[in-house]
Amino acid sequence: MHITTIAMIISVVGLVASFFFVGIIPSILVTILNIHRLIKEKSINNVRALAISLVGVILPLIMYVSTYGLSLPYEKPEGFPFVKQIVYDNYTRLGFSIPWAKEESDDLADLYASQGASDMYYVSDGVIHDESGFIVSVMEEEEIENEKKLEKKEPESIFESIDSLKDNDKKDYGADKKGASDDDMPSYGGLPVGTLILGQYFREDDHNCNPVLVLKNMTGDTYRYECVFTARNEDGDEMAVSEKTVEVVKNGACFVFEGRFDKNELSGKLPAMYEFTITKRNPYERDMSDDVVVTSEIQDNSVVVTAYNEGDKRAKVDAYVLFFDGDELVDCIWMIPRSAEDVSIDPGSSAAIRGDAYYKFDHVETYFSAYEAVGD
Repeated sequence: MHITTIAMIISVVGLVASFFFVGIIPSILVTILNIHRLIKEKSINNVRALAISLVGVILPLIMYVSTYGLSLPYEKPEGFPFVKQIVYDNYTRLGFSIPWAKEESDDLADLYASQGASDMYYVSDGVIHDESGFIVSVMEEEEIENEKKLEKKEPESIFESIDSLKDNDKKDYGADKKGASDDDMPSYGGLPVGTLILGQYFREDDHNCNPVLVLKNMTGDTYRYECVFTARNEDGDEMAVSEKTVEVVKNGACFVFEGRFDKNELSGKLPAMYEFTITKRNPYERDMSDDVVVTSEIQDNSVVVTAYNEGDKRAKVDAYVLFFDGDELVDCIWMIPRSAEDVSIDPGSSAAIRGDAYYKFDHVETYFSAYEAVGD
């Protein structure tokens, strides 16, 4: 078989494999071969083989940038290995269903599911229970040891009551002020099977104390989520209630619930614990998260959130920005990008909003939901 034909076959095979990222290696090798062949013999067949192999190199690079940007690979919420993560991110954004991803999400859902028929599972301080309080699973021994190491490594953690801050740190807010958060606040909650908790925080300032949950919809369908937070005292009596809603969350998307307890309702005291109950139902709105691009830009001690509507319908966007100092949550702001007085974003246009953090931070995480604006 002629070397040009062999190069063409390898180029095509490499291009096909590049749709799953792994084709980048054979594509690079055959590109070098094709360049050598083209220098040696200028023919249309060599040009074709080179063009195909170059696409086989460029395509995986585009897929990588789409997943990780220009940074080195890092662990994403899905927890997939490097290549699987790239394939998952790129094809789910195009609307494809990934069979092995669905199987892994089913495994995760099974892990968090109670054995009852309520389609709910229950979590208490990081331990998963069934409805009767029976412990279903606990942290692995290795995880517990890691937690202990972190505690020893960071004895000055700011996950503590605001009352433990020095007096001069409690007087006001600003970019040079340390925020306080009580991440050890006891909690108990129930949530639908297939809805996973990715992060759980409890932050505090002079006026409010707010539980914050970062969740992920791995149910396989799109839902509207509702949450009721309840603050309780040492005797288990109700002190305050906070209700929140996320209008529409597609499968695979992450979202945030932030409860808000006014300290005036709590008589100036922190609750002894808080409960949360999360439910889901069919959404009233049409999801437009695939048609909207949301960016966050840090400016001094503020963040500017901009939403671009690339769809053909008017859209509304709800965004939560979580402000972190290292690994520690110091602020959380609910933001609605808007233009003038209109909270709806026309097709082909954008809207922005600026939010100021109370305390110093070094990075943010942004979560958003987008849905069709009907009747506006």
